[in-house]
Amino acid sequence: MNAIECTNISKSYPHFQLNEVNLVLPRGQVMGFVGPNGAGKSTTLRVIMGLIQADSGKVDVLGHAMPEEQIAAKWNIGFVSEDMRLHPGRTLAFHINFMRSIFPNWDDAYATDLIKRFELLPQQKIKGLSHGQRVKASLLLVFARRPQLLVFDEPTTGLDPVARKEILHEMMQVMRDESRSILFSSHNTLDVEQISDHIVFIKKGEIIARNDKESFLDGWRRLRLVVPDGYQLPNLQGVHEIQHLGHQILLTSNNYTPALAEKIKATGACIRDIERLSLEEIFIATVQ
Repeated sequence: MNAIECTNISKSYPHFQLNEVNLVLPRGQVMGFVGPNGAGKSTTLRVIMGLIQADSGKVDVLGHAMPEEQIAAKWNIGFVSEDMRLHPGRTLAFHINFMRSIFPNWDDAYATDLIKRFELLPQQKIKGLSHGQRVKASLLLVFARRPQLLVFDEPTTGLDPVARKEILHEMMQVMRDESRSILFSSHNTLDVEQISDHIVFIKKGEIIARNDKESFLDGWRRLRLVVPDGYQLPNLQGVHEIQHLGHQILLTSNNYTPALAEKIKATGACIRDIERLSLEEIFIATVQ
């Protein structure tokens, strides 16, 4: 059974359309959901969580149809969104006690360990916490429940590099239990590249690319060519973009194989360098 299955989900707003989105997150895997602002990431996650209902399509989470069976599903889902708010006038200890009273899988020892590692003070009121501390507090309240599925909407937005590293480390620790799954949206492709098994790009409400991380990174290359006067590069399969810089050509391939390099050499061009692309460069090239 997959952790998440979305089939052709669509949602219309006056100025935005989520158009037949399909997502499959296998159990025990991490999926990074990447897109520009307004691409539809949060809308998709809210449909998955049953917070809004799709106009069409089907959503299944942990074997439960959403939103009809969301109560049963949410016992085993931890959800954190950047616009969620804890009670500002209450302490972290109050929130911990509240969560402990609701969720039978609450792990006190794990919560205590996270308090120490996140450097939080249980008796401090939420309104006195920095942005990074509030994010850590929200994640603590989710992690200590030991849910089977974690859904994060921009979990590291606005965090300093140290805090981001701590959060990502904890997400990787969660995945030591191979039955657990994570779906998280992020603008930060470095975060996605570090921990994801699968990556999905979304733009203007539509999925524009999806693959496992290794296939994304292995399939893209940038080739630097030196060419003679009057050189014309023929049409070649797997070429995504071409930039002419005098006697140099910068060629980007989204389906690189050694055979492509041999075909280019056969045209009379000299290949000076072949570079791998970062996930950020792949994302920008795909979106543009």
